Amino acid sequence: MRVGVYLAHPRVGSFNHALFEAVVQELRGRGCDVVAHDLCAEGFPAVLGAEETETVRAAARAGDPRVAAHRREVGTLDAMVFVHPNWWGMPPAVLVGWVQRVFVPGVAYKLGSAEGEPAGLLRAGRALVLNTSDTPAEREASEFGDPLERVWAACVLPYVGVVDVRRVVFRTVSDSADDVRAEWLARARREAAALVG
Repeated sequence: MRVGVYLAHPRVGSFNHALFEAVVQELRGRGCDVVAHDLCAEGFPAVLGAEETETVRAAARAGDPRVAAHRREVGTLDAMVFVHPNWWGMPPAVLVGWVQRVFVPGVAYKLGSAEGEPAGLLRAGRALVLNTSDTPAEREASEFGDPLERVWAACVLPYVGVVDVRRVVFRTVSDSADDVRAEWLARARREAAALVG
């Protein structure tokens, strides 16, 4: 099984990095072909250029070779894992830019289906999203309604063909003890194993 694992956090040594490393190690230990990307460390060019916004030709206009490589690669995946913090109810900008530049028509979906909805083109039928947050769950639900759940499970992944979207939130990270973080890392490993099991 070929799995893409994507990290979006700029600070080396963050708990997001620990989650990323645990997941990559777990998947490789289970014999998966893992394509691991630390988007910030790689300097992924997140800004969508005007030349890429013409929907019909977007897939053909990846001027940056890094974007073109990601577009080719995403079509070869059987599953995807995204690791990122909740910043202002959104993924970090580098991951938003990755979605906008990689999940384009002709690569991740096609327009004009009979139902009028985009039709997913990716073969990766399942994805795992691991988020960190410093907002308590009760406050998240009552004040914000968990915007990241809507982003991934309603707005992005179903439209590219991912029908099995799993998500785990680890909170609150900034005041978490080492033993709690160790439990979270173990859970991340279990979730990754279940994704490919």
